[in-house]
Amino acid sequence: MQIETAYFGEVTIDEDKMITFKDGLPGLESHKKFALFPVDEEGMYFALQSVTDKEIALVVTSPYVIHENYDFYISEGVQKEVEIEKPEDVVVYNILTLREPFVNSTVNLQAPIVIHKDKRKARQVILNDEKYSIRHPLFQKGSEADARSE
Repeated sequence: MQIETAYFGEVTIDEDKMITFKDGLPGLESHKKFALFPVDEEGMYFALQSVTDKEIALVVTSPYVIHENYDFYISEGVQKEVEIEKPEDVVVYNILTLREPFVNSTVNLQAPIVIHKDKRKARQVILNDEKYSIRHPLFQKGSEADARSE
């Protein structure tokens, strides 16, 4: 299937690879189908692109790259909706807020996106956990990326 994107032009995706959000994403409830594809050569960042609106694309990344001990509870309701039977069924992404320069970008660790990696069903989970921020720095001060920005 061909989809039009604002930032990547026309992209081909397999329909069986589309990700479905039963209720959409918070603030984007009418957008239920998304494609996920890498936007960098290292495969660290991905575009979560609406299949129906080329202007809707979120940059996401794995929280484990930023916070290796990231963990949270997935409620029974979410487990049932996404059809999670075991931890291995799940992949998790978090949405970035891109800033100039890029080193000032942040990641929302307070609202992970939980995806069943085989069934492609998903839900964004809003955590009630003060240990995670909605604006967690993507790069820590003193990191290699921080040094490159100077």
